[in-house]
Amino acid sequence: MLTAGVMVSCSDPNTSYVKKAVRIMDKYGIYAQGPEWKNAKQEALTAKPSTLEEAQEIVVQAGKVAGGKHTFLMTTDEVMSNDTSDWEMPKVNLLENGLIYIKLPAFSGNVDEGVKYANTVLNAIPEALQGVIIDLRGNRGGNMYPMIAAVHRFLPDDVILKFSSRHRLMSVNTDFVVKSVGIAKQAQIHCPVALLTDEWTASSGEAVLICYRGLANTRTFGSPTAGYCSCNQPFALPGGSQLVLTTGEDIARTGEAFCDDPIAPDVSTETPYEDALEWLNNQETRQL
Repeated sequence: MLTAGVMVSCSDPNTSYVKKAVRIMDKYGIYAQGPEWKNAKQEALTAKPSTLEEAQEIVVQAGKVAGGKHTFLMTTDEVMSNDTSDWEMPKVNLLENGLIYIKLPAFSGNVDEGVKYANTVLNAIPEALQGVIIDLRGNRGGNMYPMIAAVHRFLPDDVILKFSSRHRLMSVNTDFVVKSVGIAKQAQIHCPVALLTDEWTASSGEAVLICYRGLANTRTFGSPTAGYCSCNQPFALPGGSQLVLTTGEDIARTGEAFCDDPIAPDVSTETPYEDALEWLNNQETRQL
């Protein structure tokens, strides 16, 4: 019997729950290869969970091997009550000497809110600009596209980021980003860019950071990021829960691959804003 394209097993539902999750991990998990995964897979498949909670704990443990630390399980209640309203709009402050400061927080809103998020920044950017500070401190992630769209004027028109999974390599450029968000693409502004990071800069926040990696006249200030710069994909499990599985890693234009390791700043400092401002003001040629 088929239900929503998924084969329904006649075996114990808790065992079936684990088996379905393991099949997903086996096919898509970024680390689901080699002896460690073979052992974790075998252990999960031979387990005898007597409750859904036990089955879910088995899935969580296997998921950490197949997908690493960014992989997690959302229970049915968590999926149903998932609050996407806990985010803030970005802020833009005009500074002296033709500089601006952009606070770019995490984003988890809907399509219309994504447009508003991006345009909040874009509409506040002056044409006569000598440098910009993009503050990613505390940005724990969410939907990266409105974040990147908000600051796409400081990025080139080429490939800004790649996602590498076991099955394919996906390239992302600025055209794709703005079309995904639903806004008009604007002309690139050539000026020095300073980015601020801390230990709470994570996931999509780190992806924004990686978009600027390797660009001339760009420097990062602060402390190392959280180390969750990987691609996560949700998979439905029986009963309405979801396995959020790490399926790939982020690739910068430099060719560097990022996944579970923190990204160190160019300048390690406890005063990133002040140091970034000093660096921008000391650029001999701010407008290229």
